[in-house]
Amino acid sequence: MSSDKTDDEFFDLGLQVRKEVLGAAYVDNALSQSNDIDREFQKWITSTAWGAIWGRTQLSRRDRSLITITQLASLGNLEELALHLRATKNTGLSKEDIKEALMQVGVYSGVPAANAAFRIAKKVFDEMED
Repeated sequence: MSSDKTDDEFFDLGLQVRKEVLGAAYVDNALSQSNDIDREFQKWITSTAWGAIWGRTQLSRRDRSLITITQLASLGNLEELALHLRATKNTGLSKEDIKEALMQVGVYSGVPAANAAFRIAKKVFDEMED
């Protein structure tokens, strides 16, 4: 990571951003459930994905969320997609935004990818309304 921040500063920033986006309970659980196998990975994704990337200010969290959702849907990473759909309550994306993004996925990444993503989105938004 090239920057004027230290690894610890990236981790601290990443932890803050990750909690703000995904929710403190989710992040605290993910970190507390880590062990010798994935502890370094959890630290790395917190520092890199959440500190060095999500912590950048050139794009808004809303924009980063939208990009992330379309990438996860396009790649078929449905468990992570569900997580980021739940996070829309913290990133400012509406159901309408998600619908439009998934329509875009259908055109550029294929109907099966969009179909699976719509299925997950319906389930997640139904659960969030309960």
